[in-house]
Amino acid sequence: MMLSSQAEGGRLPWSGLLALSCAAFTAVLTELLPAGLLPAMAPPLGVAQSRIGFLVTAYAAASFAGAVPLTAALRGLPRRPVLCGALLGFAAGDALVAVSSSYPLTVAARLLAGATGGLLWAMLAGYAARMVPAERRGRAIAVVLGGITLALALGVPAGTALAGAVGWRAAFATLAVLAVLLVGWVRLRVPAFPGEPPHARVPLVRVAALPGIRPVLSVTLFLLLGHQVMYTYVAPFAAHAGYGRTGVLLGVFGTATVAGIWLTGVLVDRYPRRTLLGALALVAAVLVVLGLGARAHGLLLGAVALWGTAFGGAPTLIQTALVDASGPAAADAATSLQTTVYNAGIAAGSLTGGLALDAAGAGALPWTALPPVLLAFATVAAGRRHAFPDRRAAAAAPETNALAGPVTVAVACPAGDHGTRRSADGTGR
Repeated sequence: MMLSSQAEGGRLPWSGLLALSCAAFTAVLTELLPAGLLPAMAPPLGVAQSRIGFLVTAYAAASFAGAVPLTAALRGLPRRPVLCGALLGFAAGDALVAVSSSYPLTVAARLLAGATGGLLWAMLAGYAARMVPAERRGRAIAVVLGGITLALALGVPAGTALAGAVGWRAAFATLAVLAVLLVGWVRLRVPAFPGEPPHARVPLVRVAALPGIRPVLSVTLFLLLGHQVMYTYVAPFAAHAGYGRTGVLLGVFGTATVAGIWLTGVLVDRYPRRTLLGALALVAAVLVVLGLGARAHGLLLGAVALWGTAFGGAPTLIQTALVDASGPAAADAATSLQTTVYNAGIAAGSLTGGLALDAAGAGALPWTALPPVLLAFATVAAGRRHAFPDRRAAAAAPETNALAGPVTVAVACPAGDHGTRRSADGTGR
């Protein structure tokens, strides 16, 4: 099986990685923006705030349903046009939300954006892994998934503030324009990798059966379920705590994720297991604090900051574990499975949180979120052998495909140099 890996003069291909990071930013902001706009969107659409929370559920459900079949159907096509098509899907979905006055039409727009989001997430980590040598894979994935951090730190709070200033429709319209502009950047700076030829496509069943894949998927599901119970309904929880400034809480959470992603970038290639265990333990502790002491506003703000720090690096840690378990050759297929599970967690979390909010009030949200986070911690603790080892073997070992043995890596040299094809043992041929 052939992979393409691109490195220029030993440096990370920053422009291309940052374009992919902006794609991640667009996806996260499109998905989560309604969480900051519940009070503003509910009256014009004629529904309760919990139903606006279900717009997050609709997006996630469409990603859940669409990631695997869309990825499988489009695996043979060149990667860059597929990526651009996903971004145009975001643009169309956000534009429809911006002009819609009907809740059913808004749900339909969210389903469209969610389906293209599932396709996008199935591509990003594998794309990053193919652009760099194996020893830089963790850092490249951290750069791309830093778009998640940027969306949480700046995008959601800024979108909430923009909606407060000029209306929520303008916020979604701005997102649509940004997605279109990003298509141009991707076309200019992201490498044009080919699709997979039919004989080289790894069946999803074989990918799912690889050692370590299922524990990583389980951690993804449990963490996102618990996280989304709280994050989707942060506005009513803030009101319950007597702290009505939702934008401030989102800003504190998002800013703290910057520290989380920075720490993860430093530690992911050396101490992935301990870093992830520490992050999950911290999330669980924060939920207990929120459940017991959220009405003390200093404690509330501190807990939210720690929550953001712990959660900020979790996507990179989990995604890197997945790519290491599958190998870059099967990364798109493995990530399509993770995208399905990831969005199942988001959908289940936003739905569960909405039901808990309606049945027991906002005070029940931290206690509803805690059990799945504890399950995520237990799964990482039990997955030492294959899924979450103490050190990343892929960072030091030759590039291998877990399904097919040694992998040939085509390295694109800078202009003026001769392209050299190197096998996994480092010999040119």
